[in-house]
Amino acid sequence: PDVLAAMETYCHGRGAFVELVPSMDGSVDFEALKGMLDETVACFYVQQPNYYGILEDVTAISELVHEAGGKVIAGCNPISLAVLKTPAECGADIAVGEGQPLGLPMAFGGPYLGFMATTRDMMRKLPGRIVGETVDSDGKRGFVLTLQAREQHIRREKAGSNICSNQALCALTASVYLSAMGPQGLREAALQCTSKAHYLREKLKEAGLKPVYDKPFFHEFVTECPVDTEQLSARLEEEGFLGGLPLPGGRILWCATEMNTKEEMDRLACLVKEVCCA
Repeated sequence: PDVLAAMETYCHGRGAFVELVPSMDGSVDFEALKGMLDETVACFYVQQPNYYGILEDVTAISELVHEAGGKVIAGCNPISLAVLKTPAECGADIAVGEGQPLGLPMAFGGPYLGFMATTRDMMRKLPGRIVGETVDSDGKRGFVLTLQAREQHIRREKAGSNICSNQALCALTASVYLSAMGPQGLREAALQCTSKAHYLREKLKEAGLKPVYDKPFFHEFVTECPVDTEQLSARLEEEGFLGGLPLPGGRILWCATEMNTKEEMDRLACLVKEVCCA
């Protein structure tokens, strides 16, 4: 919903319209997508994992959209990319996402950072915040912001991006996190996310919360809730747990990450069972 609201804000007044493709069992309805694609479609945005935590078939989506002449934008969780196919491997033209998982605290909603990547063919259409490697006048190795249009500095109202020190500090934090973790560390974090989420799903199922979808997921999943979701959330909060996100229809979206312990998840499941069986 937040991503959709942001897209509608940017498209408003530009003559562009945002249309939602219906879902089928929690993921993109391919038949509906086929019927909506034509030469008027500029691009298709797909979240991976999607809002319900389900892994979409981005490769198949990319093929359909490209056949219609459109571009594919993939929104992704950066941690998940340590174990999943990259947007490029799935045929996406542009990748975007939220960088908060890269070592940034929740901080009550910010500040965070966003990332954007694209193919070499479209590289010059990116906002001028690409870092390139070069040498200075003494021949020493250095890094500079490259591929910047003059508007970035002399006509700010025409610039492709305006980034203040707030986001620059977040980007520095993420860079340090990535350097410290390395490829193997990121893969371990991703594996812990998905293994703990699957463990929690089974424990909650035993506690009386039936999973809604039986599809591959990364670290988020949806369950039904036999009691009032607000009542359950309040009880969990009393015990120091931030429960799942209540959804319409008596459902809850749960999430587990590498930060959660087995003891915490077991305790959560016990509390859920206590409330559901009361």
